[in-house]
Amino acid sequence: MNEIQRAKIVSYNLNKIYPKINVPLKSRNVFTLLISVLLSAQCTDVNVNNVTKNIYTKYYKPAHFLKLGRKKIEKLIKKIGIFRIKAKSIFHLSKILVEKYHGKVPKTFEELEKLPGVGHKTASVVMSQAFGHPAFPVDTHIHRLAQRWGLTNGKNVVQTEKDLKRLFPKKNWNKLHLQIIFYGREYCKARDCYGITCKICTTCYPKRKKPIITKKA
Repeated sequence: MNEIQRAKIVSYNLNKIYPKINVPLKSRNVFTLLISVLLSAQCTDVNVNNVTKNIYTKYYKPAHFLKLGRKKIEKLIKKIGIFRIKAKSIFHLSKILVEKYHGKVPKTFEELEKLPGVGHKTASVVMSQAFGHPAFPVDTHIHRLAQRWGLTNGKNVVQTEKDLKRLFPKKNWNKLHLQIIFYGREYCKARDCYGITCKICTTCYPKRKKPIITKKA
């Protein structure tokens, strides 16, 4: 079985399990989605949602966070991992959005990735979920599962993204990346399956007996 055949197995099973998929991070607008994605680094979506649900009712524009200042932002997100670094990024990107973009979030990868605290993955999520632009954000779940399913060599997340974009139709990227994340959380966890027990792993590699050690993102 080659990687193209395995990719078809992945698509078939994920569409069967997750015919409809919801964006896991709760947001009020494009700006708050950007903030939530930034906050989700080294933090669970559940924790981010629990913290932001009490923030976005009152603060949901760049101007709001700029007026708050860095120290007050820190207090609002102190239950989030590395909150001081994230507060600094939120304050400075809010300042840039107000001064350069009239309070709007830019709609290109290039502009997004120039914002403080915004890397390629964060930009990809915003482009995909906020603007509907085809993108394939690769997180730890996707990087792990793509290796277990034999869709990439796992050299790094950049290579994994390239391989997945090559194997799957562009029209499916936005939905597929979320499907893989959900599957990784439910059926093919980091400390479970190891490439030998879940439905997709056993279908892609029915003769595999030894656990697969994947390269970290």
